[in-house]
Amino acid sequence: MKKTVFYFVLNLFFITANAQTKWVNIDSLYQPLPASMHVYKSTGTLDGKPNIMYYVTADLKDKNLKFTTDTTFKRRLTPDQFYQKNDHPLLVVNCSFFSFATNQNLNVVIKDGKLLGYNEQTIPAKRKDTLTYFHSFFGALGISKQRNADVAWVYSDSSKRFPYASETPVPSIHDSVSNPSWDYINRSTTIIQGHTGKSSRSFKKWKMQTAIGGGPVLLQNGEIKITNNEERKFGGKAINNHEPRTAIGYTKDQKLIILVCEGRSDSAAGLTLIQEAEIFKDLNCIEALNLDGGGSSCMMINGKETNIPSSKGVQRAVPSVFLIKKK
Repeated sequence: MKKTVFYFVLNLFFITANAQTKWVNIDSLYQPLPASMHVYKSTGTLDGKPNIMYYVTADLKDKNLKFTTDTTFKRRLTPDQFYQKNDHPLLVVNCSFFSFATNQNLNVVIKDGKLLGYNEQTIPAKRKDTLTYFHSFFGALGISKQRNADVAWVYSDSSKRFPYASETPVPSIHDSVSNPSWDYINRSTTIIQGHTGKSSRSFKKWKMQTAIGGGPVLLQNGEIKITNNEERKFGGKAINNHEPRTAIGYTKDQKLIILVCEGRSDSAAGLTLIQEAEIFKDLNCIEALNLDGGGSSCMMINGKETNIPSSKGVQRAVPSVFLIKKK
């Protein structure tokens, strides 16, 4: 009975949140745009707090569009610098988490079928477990040569040509192995079904033409299932923090949706991961993925910023971006 009441209250919250979000088409502010690409803005409130959000929708099946990435090595560029470097694409948006110390991606990045960025697969445990490690599998969104999108949980290794991906959430491994082999990872994450001897979860080569990583995953099969516990992306109660966000998802009919929201200001509170997931569900996405947010969140369309970055309005330099180009 208690569980039924909980889900009723949760659904009521989601319905209320949906009712507060009103999107307005603002294509006219970012022309010229192809007919298969549109821009929307919302300045409504969520839970009584102001928000400023933007999303772009683009048709993955439009062969006049190229969905790709760009990344750097041991340095970072602002979205505007990536825009200039890539001959003025239609869209530039930040994507992977990264290290300020090394300027390197901490998530998978694939460009033209080549693996250029890797997940930070091994993280030292803290406190009393300093001699143990966590191996987590972060979410990523990929686009195949056939222009089909997929969100999966990914393992990447610089010695492998392709990353490996699971289509179901993978709990992190906690052990004393600082540099596990691929065979060890694969054995440790495979579940055997009862007496059948068949694997119910395993990694497969993820042959994507384009991919960007982040985390946690927000939607699975059109339902809100945030895998923050499995990915160990945010600690404590951070899933409920209001922050500037960047995220990406896709619909059943292969429409790609890229979202950014402002935050950390009096005019924009930012979104929690739960609110972010609900927005993608409301936009009829079947899978969605959170990307790096905070001061990194910035989306440009035809060279114009949509959101105002939270770092005093100044674009943060990042090591990788997701791009939509016109062929």
